Amino acid sequence: NLAFGMPKGGTRKDRKARIDDALREVGLEGYASRDPATLSGGQKARVALMRTLLSEPCALLLDEAFSRLDTERRAQVRQLVFDVAKRRGLPVLMVTHDAEDAKAAGGDMISVKKWT
Repeated sequence: NLAFGMPKGGTRKDRKARIDDALREVGLEGYASRDPATLSGGQKARVALMRTLLSEPCALLLDEAFSRLDTERRAQVRQLVFDVAKRRGLPVLMVTHDAEDAKAAGGDMISVKKWT
């Protein structure tokens, strides 16, 4: 599942090592052979984020990307995503209702109020 969007090239061993490292980073070490249908919502969210990062995108669009994660995991994965984005110089557009997510992004914020 994680290898799906990875760029071509490298050996099978290298690709497997990158996947194993990615799973370790989000607390899913040893889950490489698990059927995605057996994962919890939070586990699926972490896999989806890592699949995106492994695809080496030019930008990230995050729509409530951390909302399914518990508080501890949310902080860890949020930090991971923003660290990777900064290292790679990736622009990030994030939609969130969570002020902590917005603060962690460390960039400009636009607040939109609901019209009634």
